[in-house]
Amino acid sequence: MIFSFILNYEMKVENFIYNPDAENRIYTLIDCHIPESFPKCLTRILSCLILKHSIILFVKLIPVKYKVVLMIAVITVFAISCSDMEKSSFENKPLAVKKETKAVKSKKKKPKIKTGTIEKTKEEAIPVNKEEEKETPTASENTAIINILTKKVNNYAIQNDMSTEYCFLVDMSLPSGRNRFFIYDLKKNSIINSGLVSHGSCNETFLARPKFSNESKSGCSSLGKFKVGEFYTGKYGKSFRLYGLDNCNSNAYKRAVVIHGYDCVPDEEIYPRVLCNSLGCVMVSYKFFDKISGMIRKSEKPIVLWIYQ
Repeated sequence: MIFSFILNYEMKVENFIYNPDAENRIYTLIDCHIPESFPKCLTRILSCLILKHSIILFVKLIPVKYKVVLMIAVITVFAISCSDMEKSSFENKPLAVKKETKAVKSKKKKPKIKTGTIEKTKEEAIPVNKEEEKETPTASENTAIINILTKKVNNYAIQNDMSTEYCFLVDMSLPSGRNRFFIYDLKKNSIINSGLVSHGSCNETFLARPKFSNESKSGCSSLGKFKVGEFYTGKYGKSFRLYGLDNCNSNAYKRAVVIHGYDCVPDEEIYPRVLCNSLGCVMVSYKFFDKISGMIRKSEKPIVLWIYQ
């Protein structure tokens, strides 16, 4: 069996030597299924020739009892060498694939267009925030309106024997999360303090934007001028009664609309969050109530409170 294999192999070598067009051919060992090029084929031929002649010598010199063992050893060595060559040929193939994948990955890293688009989106997002701020006016933007109102308050106070030192202004056009209760100094023409104030729920579960009514049991806030009345301790603790001075708030005293503090009103602004609702009263924080309470008690004449929108 081995001799027939070697003879077939020698025939292939002779064809290779005497055929000059066979330089680029790939020769395959059918028995081992190994693809080989010319240099590897030549080394394999030489090794097989050496193996053939060495077997002939050993057959003549070695006793018969060792021939079987020698044949088994030669076959196993030859089979192992063939299997190693197969493994090496298959292991070399994935390397080329890995190199190609690396090249593909490196190509994917090149584009850097996304950074420009992100910067554009950030720049486009800035004006939106500015527009939102414009939709929610602050006290500084309402200075013209405040100046007009304070002049009217001052004239009204002079005519009706009320305080010309201070007045209270409540701007219901501002969001409830912003300070919209202003203490105004009529002598210095300036706001000296401000705080959060709730509006009425109108007997609904919650109102983010205020609604106004003068009807009894409506639970709504009322617009217009009020006279801050006497201090008393009632259902919500320390409070000041309010008397309506206009047709739109004439029922304020009957409705028990007062100024009082409550624990759901914080001391600082909470915008863009919204504030809790009252039942129509001017509801502030306890700390801010103490500030206005001191001013009301020290004032010799009643102070005007004006709620506007």
